[in-house]
Amino acid sequence: MKKHSIRKSILVTGGAGFLGSHLCERLLQEGHDVLCVDNFYTGTKDNILHLLSNPHFELMRHDVTFPFYVEVDEIYNLACPASPIHYQYDPVQTTKTSVHGAINMLGLAKRLKARIFQASTSEVYGDPTMHPQPESYWGNVNPIGYRSCYDEGKRCAETLFFDYNRQHGLEIKVARIFNTYGPRMHPNDGRVVSNFIVQALQGKDITIYGDGNQTRSFCYVDDLIEGFVRLMATPKEFTGPMNLGNPNEFTIKELAETVIELTGSSSKLIFETLPQDDPKQRQPDITLARNTIKWEPEIQLKQGLVKTIDYFVKVIN
Repeated sequence: MKKHSIRKSILVTGGAGFLGSHLCERLLQEGHDVLCVDNFYTGTKDNILHLLSNPHFELMRHDVTFPFYVEVDEIYNLACPASPIHYQYDPVQTTKTSVHGAINMLGLAKRLKARIFQASTSEVYGDPTMHPQPESYWGNVNPIGYRSCYDEGKRCAETLFFDYNRQHGLEIKVARIFNTYGPRMHPNDGRVVSNFIVQALQGKDITIYGDGNQTRSFCYVDDLIEGFVRLMATPKEFTGPMNLGNPNEFTIKELAETVIELTGSSSKLIFETLPQDDPKQRQPDITLARNTIKWEPEIQLKQGLVKTIDYFVKVIN
């Protein structure tokens, strides 16, 4: 436990979500005061119930598209629905959450002279023509497609962060998050890991969109949160963006077969049409993270899937 003299007050927006709840937990373990802000659109109190009794944890129901005023030392901006099912349900609100939310959090950070972290995404690369994707790649994004509310919203948020840094000298840290999985994923978020696990546990056929040869790189949540904390602690001159993800690449079909093996399910694979603009390949180049924050994922896919399956067994039964 850190001494009280270096205890920080830290705001986490989207703090009741999948990633946010793990980050709140980690920051409390490090001895900080944590203010969790969430509108519970995709987040849930179940993710943070075990933190509510901690005197250094505070929960506020609020939507970041509206300004609010608190006193904190650091801000982690994670608020935004991150799965296609959720961000496509109300695409206008998704864009507002990314853009207005960024403006409001940057304005708060500017007033407080606080360091601020932006949870960006590998979706800023779109359907990449470069593989793997380094931070220097500008991306291949459809600006008017079904995924654009999220992809372009996050791209615009990055623009705002870097303009606040250049124009106002704000200390920013921008992380581009690649596919992450683990306990507290939403069972119905439409992402492949949660979809496959839930379908396997329920004995349903596993739905693969496309031929299953498209690839993803899956990072376990504990590894990602370690990357967040290390990036936030870098010298103020370092802004990112920084890729955070597991560079080990798997096909969607391989993931499905591994889930069936680990759950002992009798599920069969069925194939559906690939959605518009769904990336064929997604793999991070994490050279910058390795060199700058000495970070590399440690938990391999099977090991992480076992922990995630254990969680879903408790949630859906």
